[in-house]
Amino acid sequence: MRIATWNINGIRARLDFILHWLRTRSPDIIGLQELKTPDEYFPHAEFAAEGYTVFTHGQKSWNGVAILTRKEGKISQKGLPGQEDFGARLLTAEIGDLSFTTVYCPNGKNLDHEDFQRKLVWLDELHAHMTTSHSIENNTVLCGDFNIVPAPIDSWGKEKFEGSLFHTQKERQRFQHFLDWGLLDLYREQNPEAEEFSWWDYRGGAFHKKQGLRIDFILGSPKIAERVTSVGIDRDYRKKKEGHTASDHAPVIMDLKCDESKTTR
Repeated sequence: MRIATWNINGIRARLDFILHWLRTRSPDIIGLQELKTPDEYFPHAEFAAEGYTVFTHGQKSWNGVAILTRKEGKISQKGLPGQEDFGARLLTAEIGDLSFTTVYCPNGKNLDHEDFQRKLVWLDELHAHMTTSHSIENNTVLCGDFNIVPAPIDSWGKEKFEGSLFHTQKERQRFQHFLDWGLLDLYREQNPEAEEFSWWDYRGGAFHKKQGLRIDFILGSPKIAERVTSVGIDRDYRKKKEGHTASDHAPVIMDLKCDESKTTR
């Protein structure tokens, strides 16, 4: 099974680019973030033609999340309870025995902006929701754009950016809470010393200068971690394809071996 997460920075602006990626990489389940479109305008037909069912939680111009799946599933949660006024940022689907949640965490704007404190509250509420509504003993995935750099290795600025937005101890503590609950940062588990990034600013040639941040994650429960064969950042799809402009984020892709407990003999 192939699972992916991707902040696509506008579904309508990136549709042909995403379809190109789907045909090339053939993922089974994908969490998308930053759709920037309401549900009624989401291009369901185009994805159905590629074999995907799509669940959406969108809004006009901003935010929005979606789950694409080749397997049968159903929505179990749309929106983070109590945080609806911060936009469409969470969607959970039950797909077989997998509980799959994709999130688009608030940016925070800057440390002096009120949205920074709201970001911290949102992350606290996400942690409370996950720990009360999901079981760490089950097949649980939480993925998406967290807008947090967990450690200096995840930033091109290393210690230079310590204490700045995405790099604060308050944000990192919130990320650590998910790991303390039992989720694992599956990319880092597979690539303990890799200095790779998932986001690069469009400006200043940041991508070519390797000036990026790793802020997109696939977190998984121990049952998921046992099945992981690889996790990588698909940098090739941060580049233009056939004239189509990429998102400023690259997809993160995880491959799982089949659950042997579910196979027949």
